Amino acid sequence: MLFNLPNLVTLCNLICGCMATGAAFHGHFAWALAMIVCGAVFDFIDGLVARAMGISNLVGKELDSLADVVTFGVAPSAMIFQLFGLVVYPEWLQPLQPYLPYSAFLVAAFSALRLAKFNTDERQTESFIGLPTPANALFWASLIVGQAGFLASPRFNALWLFLFMLMFCFFLVAEVPLFALKFKTLAWEENRVKYAFLAVALVILFLGHHVLGVSVIAAIILWYIIWALIVWKVS
Repeated sequence: MLFNLPNLVTLCNLICGCMATGAAFHGHFAWALAMIVCGAVFDFIDGLVARAMGISNLVGKELDSLADVVTFGVAPSAMIFQLFGLVVYPEWLQPLQPYLPYSAFLVAAFSALRLAKFNTDERQTESFIGLPTPANALFWASLIVGQAGFLASPRFNALWLFLFMLMFCFFLVAEVPLFALKFKTLAWEENRVKYAFLAVALVILFLGHHVLGVSVIAAIILWYIIWALIVWKVS
């Protein structure tokens, strides 16, 4: 039983993903976001438990990826699927209205590909190549919950949603390095990129909370992507 404790924590992540998916298909976006956040917590804890207990096995690694596909791939896809039913369709796009929502599951497909690449890529021990699936899931979930009114308004239509979704699918598998928020030391010289990110993220958190609401999470993740691209281009 103790040997399987990390796997049980991973299964809690999987269950949270299933609950988030079910909530999304019923239009309960806030509940879906809460379950994705819980899944992310369990995803973080299972590795800590495994390391603390000195347990490492292939089953746990495979199970972790399967759980992540559900929580951070299928669940946000279900939320986007429902969002396609709420957004405005331009007149020329209305013939595709019954079919376009199914394109949301591209997020699940690209998330699965991202996780498969991560498991086989030895370059991603200290940083990431492509957008991590938890960040992508939290971006979409918090954006939909916090800005549902704007997303369903004429100012943001189905075409913009489709193109925006494709852009994030690309970021999931793009050969773009993104820094990890892990600190080996607190020295400024080694962590100035991370400190700069955190400083702006705190400003967004405190100043944007009243304006953006829960979608401040989405704004911080978007800032993370933009800052990582800037660092990549100037380095």
